[in-house]
Amino acid sequence: MRQIVLDTETTGLEPADGHRIIEIGCVELVGRRLTGNNFHQYLQPDREIDAGAIEVHGITNESLADKPRFADVVADFIAYIEGAELVIHNAPFDVGFLNHEFRQCAEARVVTDLCGVLDTLKLARKLHPGQKNNLDALCRRYSIDNTRRDLHGALLDAEILADVYLAMTGGQVALSLGGGDTDSHDGHALAPRRLPAERPPLAVIRATEQELAEHRARLEAIAGTTGEASVWERLWPEGGG
Repeated sequence: MRQIVLDTETTGLEPADGHRIIEIGCVELVGRRLTGNNFHQYLQPDREIDAGAIEVHGITNESLADKPRFADVVADFIAYIEGAELVIHNAPFDVGFLNHEFRQCAEARVVTDLCGVLDTLKLARKLHPGQKNNLDALCRRYSIDNTRRDLHGALLDAEILADVYLAMTGGQVALSLGGGDTDSHDGHALAPRRLPAERPPLAVIRATEQELAEHRARLEAIAGTTGEASVWERLWPEGGG
């Protein structure tokens, strides 16, 4: 299954007020593994960025002056996401902005015509009702490193969200025995560490006579309460096992 973990940064909060997307960041998952096939683009919005938005993501109008407009990259973007499932935290926000951008460049389709959408905020609220479920809170809950997240950034947040999503929906995605040999970012397991053949044998600690007597007394008490022999006694009538 191909999934695209997506995040955007914008000039403000409401596309209905003319706000635009200024950054798109996407990472690709195939079979729950990061492929490295990312999509990242800064965009010229043709309007001023709200001061409050700059405080969140740090992107300024000056830094976007030479960047392409959404219409310049829409064909590549659609080719990248089409047929996949989008994984988005608070999906209505990003999908609303993307649909607004599609309308601005006369694209007749909307996001849900192109791909499915999974909202990780909705998923997190179902898993953790009554708790904080923003991205930082989820990173703390699932021990995801977000120390680089001084400011919001679409690609960085998509990368972090991919880790959070994998943790929320299944935790470990690849088995690596022995530790230390796993790429923790994309979940690919490398060669397991083998135990040496010359290692000392494991110690066998046998029950003492007192422990055996206490065990027999417990089995007799169970039989007296239930009126029948315990499962242990039926499987090992001689007291072995």
